Amino acid sequence: MKPFFTLLLVLFSVTSIFSQADSRLYEIIDNVSVERIQNDVTTLANFGTRHTLSDTISQTRGIGAARRWIKSEFEKTSSQCDGCLEVFYQKNLVKEGEGSRIIKDVWIVNVVAIQRGTKFPNRFIIMSGDIDSRVSDPNNFTSDSPGANDNASGMAGTIEAARVLSKYQFENSIIYVGLSGEEQGLFGGKGLAAHAKEQGWEIIGILNNDMIGNITGVDGVVSNRDFRIFSEPVPPTETEDQRRARRFYGGEVDGISRQLARYVHKTTKTYMPEMNPMMIYRLDRFGRGGHHRPFNDAGFPGIRIMEAHENYTQQHQDIRVENGIAYGDVLEHVNFEYAKKLTAVNAINLASIAWAPPSPSTVEIGGIVEPSAKLKWNKVEGAVGYKIYWRDTTSPTWDNSKLVGDVSEFTLNGIVIDNFFFGVASVGKDGHESPVTFPNKIFR
Repeated sequence: MKPFFTLLLVLFSVTSIFSQADSRLYEIIDNVSVERIQNDVTTLANFGTRHTLSDTISQTRGIGAARRWIKSEFEKTSSQCDGCLEVFYQKNLVKEGEGSRIIKDVWIVNVVAIQRGTKFPNRFIIMSGDIDSRVSDPNNFTSDSPGANDNASGMAGTIEAARVLSKYQFENSIIYVGLSGEEQGLFGGKGLAAHAKEQGWEIIGILNNDMIGNITGVDGVVSNRDFRIFSEPVPPTETEDQRRARRFYGGEVDGISRQLARYVHKTTKTYMPEMNPMMIYRLDRFGRGGHHRPFNDAGFPGIRIMEAHENYTQQHQDIRVENGIAYGDVLEHVNFEYAKKLTAVNAINLASIAWAPPSPSTVEIGGIVEPSAKLKWNKVEGAVGYKIYWRDTTSPTWDNSKLVGDVSEFTLNGIVIDNFFFGVASVGKDGHESPVTFPNKIFR
């Protein structure tokens, strides 16, 4: 075959790979079980209370029984995939007085399950749910606190994602984790983020799931399609040079967590178009916090995935009826079909990222006073091509793209650099893309 036609055939094959959806992601969506999620939420709620300071000895009540059961579920999944999960406790001792909600010394114990990647075993995408629950008084660790939605729903989703994704092999590693101590001050996330730093883990990002089971808002809105993705604009660990560059070149809404949020938005709209992902340009809800924040504090990408329409009568409440309103986070308020949908959202994004090559670490941009935008980037292992993205500076999503093949630089002719923001993603052999890297160097 002549070289020219050989080249055409190669280009056609590569383009075909990039343009095809991965049918495995539809399979993953279908394999998420509403029955298993309902059973798991019920089991967690039936531990009575999972308060961080609650009983650790009982086999039927308290956070100790809950975390042992979670660990046994991860181990059961691992036994069905020839030991594909490394299951262990990660713990830290928090002393009395380390915050107003720590009224006695307590071990903050996380339950971790690692599914190792075949090519990049030290690169991790994480899905988390919170183990603990609480009532109106955050220091009341004895009263019934079923925490059915907050956050048995997120914990059950994490357990179910492990069951479904354990049937596949991925190039990057996936961590499924139940984090403790969220209601007392985000201590579980702090402990695991510090552990990740100590172990030298490369964290691609964390998908923190906190309340994924309620569809009826306190404002009367009912929706089983809307969900929110919270992400901070730029990392708190940015340098002064990076801050100064943003002033002149932009990027106020283009930090690593915001790119992770855009990734989840795009994947969901591609494979689950019936869902309505809402990107919220805020670290978390107004004046409140979640377990992605400690990872952000450590410089890792992290987002919060949760229901769009909260009902505050069912959060952090003593179980009671008052003025005709039934308060309490009990099972009857959880919509398990909705929890299944948001579990599937997580699962397909975990899989897509875990099948993708790493993002370029360096993206340079130039093209000042020219009718073009020039980009250069470092090639990464496992990429068979790269995709340049650009958007209006006021757009929340990457709306335009160009596949440029296995090259390390490209000029977008006729596109004025001043009018758009740009980024580059690496593309793997099955078409899965890395999160976008926003330009971090300028050249002239």
